[in-house]
Formats: sequence, C-alpha cells, structure tokens
Amino acid sequence: MKVVSFLPAATKMIYDMGLQEYLYGVTFECPKEAADQPKVVRCILEGKNYSSIEIDRIFSASKAQGKSLYWVDDSLLESIAPDIVFTQDICEVCNIDTVCTETAVMKLSKQPALVPLSPNNLQDVYECAITIAKALGKEEVALHYLANLQQKTDAILDKLRANRAPLKRVMMMEWIEPVYNCGHWIPFQIAAAGGVDMLSNPAGDSIVTPWEKIIRYNPEVLVIAPCGFDVNRTREEMNLITSKAGWNNLEAVKQNQVYLADFDMFTQPSVGTLVEGIEALACMFHPDLFEADEHISRKFINLHHEVSVHQSV
Repeated sequence: MKVVSFLPAATKMIYDMGLQEYLYGVTFECPKEAADQPKVVRCILEGKNYSSIEIDRIFSASKAQGKSLYWVDDSLLESIAPDIVFTQDICEVCNIDTVCTETAVMKLSKQPALVPLSPNNLQDVYECAITIAKALGKEEVALHYLANLQQKTDAILDKLRANRAPLKRVMMMEWIEPVYNCGHWIPFQIAAAGGVDMLSNPAGDSIVTPWEKIIRYNPEVLVIAPCGFDVNRTREEMNLITSKAGWNNLEAVKQNQVYLADFDMFTQPSVGTLVEGIEALACMFHPDLFEADEHISRKFINLHHEVSVHQSV
C-alpha cells in the first residue's frame, strides 16, 4: 500500500506510530523525519522570509482572487500512484486543502482514496490518529500510541488537582500582525495544562482580535506562538507587539509571564506534538509544579529571561 500525505500532522503521526514504510510522498512542510521523502506539495511562500504583515497580505490577496498558495507536483504524484492520500480542510494558509487535492487527484490515471483529516477539538485530533492507522489496517498501533500519550496528560491533571492549582487567565496568540487569538484544539490544550483563555474560539477558527480587547482582558500569562514560526522567528517580530500602547501594563508583562513557543506544539495537530504543547503550557502556567525536560525546554522561552540575559551581556 502506498500513502501520500498532504498534511504535516498526518506525516508526523505516521512516523510516531512507526508506519512510515507505507509513506511515499509528503509536503515541503513535513517534519524532519520525512526529510528524504519526495515532496509532492509545494507553496509559493516556500523558501521566502516574509514578515507577518506580508504573509497576511499575500494570503488575503490570494483568497480574494480564489487562488491557492499551494500547488501539487502532478508528474511526481502520477509516478507514485498512491492508494491513499491524507489531506485536510482546516486552514487554507497552513496546508493544501481537500478541494485543491481533489483537483490534482482527478488528473491521475489511478484514483486513490482521499482521507480528509479535519479535527476541530483535541478529541478529534486523537481520533485522526485512529483514522490514519485504520486506513493502513493497523488500528491497534494507534490505540497503543494514544494510550501512552494519555498517561502524560493524566499525570498533569492529577498533579494540578492534587495541588489545587488555580486556573491561570491566559491568552495565546496564533499570529502577531494582525493579532489572532487561538482556536480549534488549542483552548483544550490550555485547559489541560491548568489555564483558561477567554479570548479563544474553542473548536472554531482563530480570528483577528483587537488590541484594546486584549488590554481589557489583561491576561496573567501570554503565550505567543505564531503559526509556522519557531521561537527564533517570533523573536524577530516581537517589536510589533511590545511597541503597542499598554504593553507594559499587561499583568503578564508585569509578572514576567510572557512566553514565546514553537508553533509545532500547537498549530500542527499531531497528537504527540499537541501533548508536548500541553506539557510546555503546564510549565509556563505553573512553574512551581512542573519542570520541562530537555526536549520541551528547547521549544519555549520566557521573554523576561531572554531580555534579562541580553541586558546583562
């Protein structure tokens, strides 16, 4: 059986579950495990270093013209002749959608089965792992994978309950300019880590959020994890946020509780990476209870600590 993944999260879960022997093609955005796999899906933004503002403008213009940011290498896809193609319908910016995929697949001599993975909440993401494994006839592998990850989130919840940890008033930003709140499964991650984001949109799209609304909400903890950006990339554009009126008056800023985090723990919805996100958030919200391991500690920073280091140097 030959599988092509048009979705980085699906690719990640395939590797996490040890099912990569079935994988014959991926997207240019797929994780490092798939670096040697043929790249079937490309993007007009690939290899460019556009700013947040420029990316937002390019996408808005593309959407207004009814065009996609993504394209498929038709000849490569034809040569692979896949049996299954995993795709999605969640975000037209993050990944190629099912409509574009259908258009490419219609041209193929051999018609594969299209399996859309379009989770809205955290439980949906768990079920996506089962959908992937089941399509490959390996459902039991997914159940084992999920059980191991569930143990990690259960341990966090148990510690929060045992210590009667208060819910932290949180905001997570999915984009910097313009500012977007968080949506879909991320509010559920926040809840699992001992926080609540009242500006979020659970199980729905993230939306542009006025700065004045954020000032009124006044989060205790602010997490900035723009989609597609790692910590270093986000650091380059932090002046867009820190220069806004009222920044220094935010409770999160005054309490040194502003964090930058790698996007793949949140906006790449593989179960493993989202559980890493929950672990990281627990360390941000309740540093007195949780300590990040070596891997997680490399995926987020406290902005105050970062500034303090630069000032001391």
